[in-house]
Amino acid sequence: MPFSLEYGSDSMIPVEIQENSPRFQNFVVEESNEERKVNLDLLDEVREEARIKVEALKMRVEYKYSSKLRPRQFQVTDLVMRKAHPYQLENKLSHKWTGPFRVTEALGNGAYRLETLESGAIPRTWNATKLKFYFS
Repeated sequence: MPFSLEYGSDSMIPVEIQENSPRFQNFVVEESNEERKVNLDLLDEVREEARIKVEALKMRVEYKYSSKLRPRQFQVTDLVMRKAHPYQLENKLSHKWTGPFRVTEALGNGAYRLETLESGAIPRTWNATKLKFYFS
């Protein structure tokens, strides 16, 4: 538990104290001090075990995300649509995609430079997750 990782002991909620729970009635200070010393000795191992569990969880989440991801690869001169920014949307019926744009350069790792068909280059790069093919 996060509380025990931070403070080295389990927490007691106020209801356990007010209602005289068995945990509160059987509390002995000497035993508590002994257990606290043992817990402090094992604290590094407990933190290491928690770190390993967090890393394993991150790996499972990454695997799950990657398994559903469909990578998009665009070639130079492909026509693409770009996802509209929220400030470009006037209402909920506005077009969610703008374009078409032409891919001018593939920078790697899903980054692309675009240009409009009429006026020229767009100053920033775009990620492939924000682009989709345009079919005329």
